[in-house]
Amino acid sequence: MPRLANQFAPTPDLAGMKVYGIDFTSRPSRRKPITCLECRFDGVRLTSGELTEWRDFEGFETALQRPGPWIAGIDCPFGQSRTFIENIGWPGTWASYVDHAAALGRDGFRTALDGYRAARLPGDKEHRRATDRATGAISPQKLYGTPVGLMFFEGAPRLRKAGVRIPGLQDGDPERIVVEAYPGVLARRLIGKQGYKQDTRSKQTAQLDETRKRLLDLIRAGATQPVYGLKVEADPSLAEAPSGDRLDALLCAIQAAWAWTQREKGFGMPDAMDCLEGAIADPIG
Repeated sequence: MPRLANQFAPTPDLAGMKVYGIDFTSRPSRRKPITCLECRFDGVRLTSGELTEWRDFEGFETALQRPGPWIAGIDCPFGQSRTFIENIGWPGTWASYVDHAAALGRDGFRTALDGYRAARLPGDKEHRRATDRATGAISPQKLYGTPVGLMFFEGAPRLRKAGVRIPGLQDGDPERIVVEAYPGVLARRLIGKQGYKQDTRSKQTAQLDETRKRLLDLIRAGATQPVYGLKVEADPSLAEAPSGDRLDALLCAIQAAWAWTQREKGFGMPDAMDCLEGAIADPIG
């Protein structure tokens, strides 16, 4: 299986672009680390390599500062919906409202989102961005269940601080490029709405194991090529973890590699992308 590393290890100077797929979490720990899969992309074939797991944010922050060229796809909402930002009265640019959210602190951010929901009618409490509607992603305001709101809170400010380039949102270092990834839209293309991962040990089943294996088998057999325009070579062991984090890191890398193929077209960002919201790097994003 891919070798686990404690740090963002250097990669030999091989032909092709360095691509990272990162499955993010708002509270990294030994049980639920941030998972990063390092890959190489030659323009046609994406080849998986070393797997790294960070149990705190320090490793992630260090990784973002590594010299390029590289591109990373991170499963984390980079922005909030325009509707939410305008309704709540936060600053009117991506950079300024990300800084504002960070200044609130984690508890203050939670309080702001809870208060916003409490004052609104049912069905109008959490808003999705255009990219969320296009890809089937949930609202980046959500704090419960899958707390993507907290993922935004912990992820976006760190991307701001790192000075990376985020197409459409931040003109940072052109050799350190980060795009928003969403494994769910890629997985649904291949296996429909079947579940394939579970963090809760008591709910992990043999059926989920088989679905993860089938999803990875489809990817390795070329199922991503018609939509994403690339072939994938990946270690079968990426499907073993019941949480699906390692497999999701591969899906993020596929989306990042696709974005790299679209670099002359804004890295695949929609022509009408809202610069307040951002967009997921995906052919329908």
